[in-house]
Amino acid sequence: MEAVRDHATFLAGLSPDELTALRERGTPRSFDGATALFHEGDDPGQVLALTSGRVKVAVISASGKEVVLGFCGPGELIGERAAFDGSPRSATVTTLEPVEALSLPASGFRAFLEAHPRLLPVMLADALQGLRHANRMQLEFAALDTVGRVACRLIELCERFGVDDDAGTAIDLPISQEELSGWSGSSREAVVKALHTLRDLGGIETDRRRITVLDRDVLERFASY
Repeated sequence: MEAVRDHATFLAGLSPDELTALRERGTPRSFDGATALFHEGDDPGQVLALTSGRVKVAVISASGKEVVLGFCGPGELIGERAAFDGSPRSATVTTLEPVEALSLPASGFRAFLEAHPRLLPVMLADALQGLRHANRMQLEFAALDTVGRVACRLIELCERFGVDDDAGTAIDLPISQEELSGWSGSSREAVVKALHTLRDLGGIETDRRRITVLDRDVLERFASY
């Protein structure tokens, strides 16, 4: 079985000296699974650099439905944008499994970047990537039906958390149908039907909270717009 695909992260881009400096400013923290690290609307506080484990980023709509914005894993930052503008937390971040992280106060994180100005363009590039991703998702919502949006999300999960084996690409992330529903902007019932369609066409295999992509071309056909 091959390792999880590489994904560019903030920590991976640090030099050994920069990583040491970051660790000197931070405090190691451990969190159990299903733990809320931040709540939407909270005052800005700590910045977390994930070192192991994955988290879900979500907001609650006016109707009370959870809308999933995405998932973050080792090497990525959580809460860094609020550290700059001082605005309340824009989303709730919940652990999907036990998580290890380096915690820095907002002032400490800003001081770290001031001491290492090389990283400021990296932060800007990350913010622009997030904006492009949001724009792409808006286009998907306008142009694709539920099967297409689910296919897009599964392709993204393959890129982020895919592990190749003899059968195909297993998505190494414990995501539920409700979470996939909240991420694709569809009802749970519609997502169940979409997964059934992709499964009947030989594109995927499902087993409880595990999805394996057997034929990515099937997904690509539905994800095209």
